[in-house]
Amino acid sequence: MMLHGPVVVAETDPIEVASQLVAAVLDHATAAGAVTLFARPQSLDRVWVRFGFIPVPESTLPPALAGREGAGLYAWRGGSALWTLREAPRD
Repeated sequence: MMLHGPVVVAETDPIEVASQLVAAVLDHATAAGAVTLFARPQSLDRVWVRFGFIPVPESTLPPALAGREGAGLYAWRGGSALWTLREAPRD
C-alpha cells in the first residue's frame, strides 16, 4: 500500500492528519492478514515511531527490498516497537 498525494493545507494539525492516515492503513493491513509492513518515511518520523515502526538494518531486509536508494526502511509488526528481527523458534 502506498500513501501518496498532494499537500493538503488544513486547520487540523498535520501530525494528527498523518496519524489518522497511518492508522487507517495499519487497520486495513492487519485485516488483510499482513504480519510485517515496511515503510520508507520521507518525513514525520515521529508518526511512524508512534505506531511502532522501527528502523530495520539493510542486512535483514528481504532481497526484493534491499539495496534501494533512500534513508532506509522502517518495519512494523503488530503495532509494537518491542520485537526482534530473529525468527520465532519452530516447534
